[in-house]
Parts: sequence; C-alpha cells; structure tokens
Amino acid sequence: MPGPVKIHDLTIYTPAQRANLLKRTESDMTPFLEGVKPIIEKVRQEGDAALVHYAKAFDKAEITENTIKASAEDFDKAFETLSPDVMEAIRFAVKNIKEFHQAQVPELLRLSEARPGVFTGDRFTPIESVACYIPRGKGSFPSVVMMTTIPAAVAKVPNLFIVTPPGPDGKVDDATLVAARLAGVENVYKCGGAQAVAAVAYGTKTVPKADKIVGPGSPWLMAAKQLLADLIQPGTPAGPSESIVLADSTANPHIAALDLIIESEHGPDSSAFLITPSREVAEKAARAIPEYWEKIGPMRTEYSSTVLTGEKGGIVLTRDMDQALEFINDYAPEHLEVLSSEPFQYLGKVKNAGEVLMGENTPLTLGNYLLGPNAVLPTSGAARTSSCLCVYDFLKMTSVGYVTKPAYDELAKHAHCLATYEGFEGHALAVSEERQKAFKK
Repeated sequence: MPGPVKIHDLTIYTPAQRANLLKRTESDMTPFLEGVKPIIEKVRQEGDAALVHYAKAFDKAEITENTIKASAEDFDKAFETLSPDVMEAIRFAVKNIKEFHQAQVPELLRLSEARPGVFTGDRFTPIESVACYIPRGKGSFPSVVMMTTIPAAVAKVPNLFIVTPPGPDGKVDDATLVAARLAGVENVYKCGGAQAVAAVAYGTKTVPKADKIVGPGSPWLMAAKQLLADLIQPGTPAGPSESIVLADSTANPHIAALDLIIESEHGPDSSAFLITPSREVAEKAARAIPEYWEKIGPMRTEYSSTVLTGEKGGIVLTRDMDQALEFINDYAPEHLEVLSSEPFQYLGKVKNAGEVLMGENTPLTLGNYLLGPNAVLPTSGAARTSSCLCVYDFLKMTSVGYVTKPAYDELAKHAHCLATYEGFEGHALAVSEERQKAFKK
C-alpha cells in the first residue's frame, strides 16, 4: 500500500530544503555519463552488430541486422491490426498538431530595405537530416511520434526518420508505425537509448547518420546526447517527465489531484508537484490521490506513488500565490497547469515554463496528445533558456544582405573606420579606394 502523499511546507522550509525540491533525477549526470561511454564505443566500432546486441541486452528483443529497419510490410500490417478507435484518435491528433505547426512556418526569404539601397533579411532552409527518438521502455508513445515528426515534416526536412526501441517481440509498436506513416515518415529503425544516439551520430550500415536528434528519453539518453554533441546536434533537452499544478483557493482539489497524477505516472524518475497556498486544497487533494490510485493499474500506481510520496513530488504548501509563482519560476517546469476560477490572472507572472495550460478544462493529458502545441518540452530547468519543440527546430536561418552601388559609399566609410580601429587591415583595405580601382581593372 503506498504511503501518504508528501506535503512540503515551504513556509517553514530552510533554503537548503527548498533547493532540494528543485533537483531532478538528472541533476547529477556523472553516473549516466560514465555508464554510456562503453555503449557509445561499441556502437562506433561494431555498428549494426552492437545494435542487435543491445536490443537483446536492454530490450529483451531478438532482432537481426536485417530486421533493424521496420519493413513496408510492418507498416501495412499495423494499419490492418490497429483498432479503429486508436486510428481515429491518431488521425484527429495529426490534424490538430499539423495545423498548429503549419502556422509557425516563416517566409522562406524575408528581405527589407533597411535604408535606401541596403537590403537585409533572413533565409530559412530545412536541416538536411533529423532523427526523431521515440521512447518505449515504460510504454508505447505514438504521441511522441506525432510531436516530433510532424513539425519536421512541416519544415520539409529531406531525410527524416525514427529510432525507437523494439518491443520484446522484436517489433515496433503498431500505433507508432501508423502515426509515423500519417506524419509522412516511412523509415523507422529499432534501436533505443544511448545506442540509438550513437547510431545516428556515427551512422551504421543500416541506420543513417543524422545532423540532429530530437525527442524525450531517460537520463541515459540525455548523457549520450551530451557526449556526442560534437557529432550531432542534441536538440531540446527533454529528459524524465516533470509537472507543476498551480492551484489557488478557488481550485477544485479533486481536479488538482487527478491532474497531479498525470506526469507522475511516467516513471519513478519523474517529478510532479501540486503547489498551492490553500491548506484546504492541499489536504483534500492529498486525501483524493490514493482514491484515484485505486482506479489505475499497479505499475502506474507504483510509479506515481513513488514520485508523490518522495522528495521529487507531492504537494507544496506556500505562504501565498506570490511565493508559489516564485518557486515555479525557479523550478522552470516542463509542464505547468494553472487551476483557478480566473487562471489568466497568473499567466503574466509565469516567466519560466515549457508550456502553460490554463484552467480545469485543459488537463495535461490534452496537451500531451492532441491539443496542437508541441509536448516535447525542455526539462530539468532548461525552460529558463529553451523552448518547446517547434518548426524552427528543424530550420536553419541564414542571414542575407544586398547593397546597391549608390548605397555602398556611406556604409564603406563607417566600416573602414571600425576595421581600422580594430586593427584589421585586410577588412579596411577591402572597403578602401582599392575597391574602386579593382572595379576598373
């Protein structure tokens, strides 16, 4: 039987106790970094053979070098066997997510006349090759397929593919294959964890080398991304799930309890807090949570209860909403849900969060699956400086400039002055009278 939900009273906590609440599973990456080094090296040296080895060792899956890539027949069978209701839900989600991200697409070339005869702007082009990582260890995640591949497809990435751990049967989950094809992706490779990052960083006989990898995963995946960042762009730092539910005194404590469970059930390495200045909301929510645990399965109950009865989850009681918001901004959560009769009164005070979902009719579940905004979000406090995954993550921006002959002289004069001041004689020479002489030669 799970223990009681932990209530952290921030009004009496010491600075050290408060700081401990801000820690995540991957706050100390040292053991993970050391643990993935031999995995990375084995993949670098042995390629596909290493992927087969680790599929058996870590995923308990029997695959061969010839079955690392999912076949067209695998896709076709998935469409035949996936239940109609799941198929319909995936199609519904694909539509919403695609429409949201299509609205983000910038003009591919933007030029404006900064001053007479001087044109400046930006040109956007897609990244050539991107790998989308889809986790599987604690479940199957067609939602992550849609969140990672759809914005990439909207951005028109030419070489887009998926890496995901095989199941114990050596296959890719049916819903993952269906979501991939509906998003426009036909290349799916059976490799997970650190070995998948190494495979796309180095390339193997079967798995292509990628320029970038996106998608959430375990601290082992995060560690591999860090170690291989000189070979592949690691994308948004998306580690174990984390959430904060902010509730004022007008919030329904039962709704708060329901929504606190959402991210806590991802795994024992997740973090999930209900933050409120209302002792009544805190106590009622704490009593309701065990009742809801009885309505879900033993594995998810174990994950959720581990989080909510420990130091990385539970209920945080604050002096007032200002103290609650201060804690949220220091925590910089991946997911933030605001429960109040007037939730928008707090939105302007939220500085750091991967996403903010407003009101009791916008639970985290909707954001995770089909609302439209991307659910691949920065974790471990990275929301202070990073954003949710979006179309721009799959585009690169190149600056463009064009100066007409009549506009040149004024710019050259000032540029010559600055180049001379900095001691760059070649720079200065290129905009001196020598340029005019060169035109005549």
